Amino acid sequence: QVQLVESGGGLVQPGGSLTLSCVASESILGLEIMNWYRQSPGNQRAFVARITRSGGTFTTESVKGRFTISRDTARNTVFLQMSSLKPEDTAVYYCNGVRAANSYWGQGTQVTVSS
Repeated sequence: QVQLVESGGGLVQPGGSLTLSCVASESILGLEIMNWYRQSPGNQRAFVARITRSGGTFTTESVKGRFTISRDTARNTVFLQMSSLKPEDTAVYYCNGVRAANSYWGQGTQVTVSS
């Protein structure tokens, strides 16, 4: 069982920046993919970005150019750097790790973009 713990959420003004962190209880290189998802009230959880074991990255179109996923393998940590934040980015952000048929989730961290 892999434990994932997110942090870094908070309240930020439109146009601002935040960096989310996801710390895993074991080496993230043991996971095939690490993802960030988000869920806003009344909506389904939606994919935001992923980084593969080999280091390849992909972000969903709505955040491309504003959000960047990265990792620090020595610290078993995946980051989501968010800039030019918009009110529609307000959501609970979840870290997800996938290994074989198993999918692991963190508890989420709230991001609120508001003036």
